[in-house]
Amino acid sequence: MLTLNYSVKFSRGISPMRTKMIFGVIGGMAVVSLVMSAAGAAVPGSSDGWIKPARHEGRRFYNENPDALPGFFGMLKWAINRHPGSWHKYRDFPPGPPPPREVGPGELRVTFINHSTVLIQMDGLNILTDPIYSRRAGPVTWAGMGRVRPPGIRFEDLPPIHVVLLSHNHYDHMDMPTLVRLEKRDHPLVLAGLGNSRYLTGEGIMNVREFDWGQGIALNDSVRATFVPAQHFSMRKVYNRDATLWGGFVLEGKGTRVYFAGDTGRGPHLEEIHSRFGDFTLAILPIGAYKPEWFMGPAHLSPRDAVRAHQLLKARVSVPIHYGTFQLADDAEEETAEELRRAMKAAGISDRAFWILGFGEGRNVPIVD
Repeated sequence: MLTLNYSVKFSRGISPMRTKMIFGVIGGMAVVSLVMSAAGAAVPGSSDGWIKPARHEGRRFYNENPDALPGFFGMLKWAINRHPGSWHKYRDFPPGPPPPREVGPGELRVTFINHSTVLIQMDGLNILTDPIYSRRAGPVTWAGMGRVRPPGIRFEDLPPIHVVLLSHNHYDHMDMPTLVRLEKRDHPLVLAGLGNSRYLTGEGIMNVREFDWGQGIALNDSVRATFVPAQHFSMRKVYNRDATLWGGFVLEGKGTRVYFAGDTGRGPHLEEIHSRFGDFTLAILPIGAYKPEWFMGPAHLSPRDAVRAHQLLKARVSVPIHYGTFQLADDAEEETAEELRRAMKAAGISDRAFWILGFGEGRNVPIVD
């Protein structure tokens, strides 16, 4: 039986991101038909009516464009023609300063920890996205893709976390050791897509709510979270490809509107999200793991795509994530941020509108000009 032991079976010349895609294709084309009965069923719910619920058939979910992700022969083409960029081995860096304990009503602060882990502070709430503090992202602590730098904020310096947003169940986004630490320390409310609560509660994460696209929840008297579409996929085991739902989140507060994209590729969902919610105060957009673009583009935004998303969402400020921490594809460690700067310049977007934050850097987001 195939395994997800990345470091043992795929350590030479094959990145962890490609491993995820390989298992996704194989799981979808060959293994699922044999062992899908072992996967937990994802039971869809009804949406609020103004965002289409996720498409599902049996135990599998689908993107709005279900044919967008590359298939088996695309994976083989990439494997044969790889040109991975250069990355450093792990290096230690000093952490950023501890964030404030909270911000007041009508205030918004963002701290980029690294990868897709961001601390959003708004209206008295501390919200953490896709938290990963583990040295490796994988099925076990000693195997998987290794980070090249530590988290930009020490775990001990995080303020009390009230809410965790989980975009999907890949190991670099749903990191169980980190979630267990947060559960023990803060017992936060954890929001995730359909089908994820069974796994999370089985690991001791008890305060979980799961959602279909378009569903949401009030987090306090002034902040509401809504789960929104993304163009991606899910998988924890070879046999449960797309058995749980992926997506992003919109947070609506007092005079503020935040979009956390999670992992996503290009697609009509960005226009749909803007048409339903309006202009955004802050957009948190992935830019890494985008090369080669013909292969990665359906699942990951490139820096140029992120600039276009910033424009489509009419965001006052955007912040890039999902780069510079784990080597997931063929883009080099320093290349992604450099390409973003070039794309910003070509589009006439200043660094006052698209903040390339340092790892561990936090800033207050202006609410008005």
